[in-house]
Amino acid sequence: MKKAIYRGLYGIPVGIAISYLLTVVHSLFLGDGQYAPCVPELTLAVGNEAVAVALQAASSGLLGFAFSAASVIWELEGWSLARQTASHFGILSCAMLPTAYCFYWMEHSVMGFLQYFGIFAGIFFLIWLIQYLRIRQNIKNMNKKLK
Repeated sequence: MKKAIYRGLYGIPVGIAISYLLTVVHSLFLGDGQYAPCVPELTLAVGNEAVAVALQAASSGLLGFAFSAASVIWELEGWSLARQTASHFGILSCAMLPTAYCFYWMEHSVMGFLQYFGIFAGIFFLIWLIQYLRIRQNIKNMNKKLK
């Protein structure tokens, strides 16, 4: 538990930095050429842009905490890979999906939720697969050295 908290604290500034980077990338490639620190719907919902940006930064820090803290699941040796994967995906989903909905990062409809969830699950699976293949290759290389 202590390790998860320490790792989570490290994740707070990382989450904020990633969120900020995403606003820049979004403004450059998907926006109208103007910098948008948050989606207009959030600004309308909370009344002004400064409050919206502050709330988004705080939320991004909490997401960074959750994502980083959840990484200790991969170090639980008594758990199967399936249990680790399901638990990690569940924790990240419970952190990410409500946040994305509340901060208007997804369309507020069933289709918007399903699209966002599909993208989220696809990115999770892709990262998981890359990591799995990398670890498997490292194990093969270690076994070759032992022979």
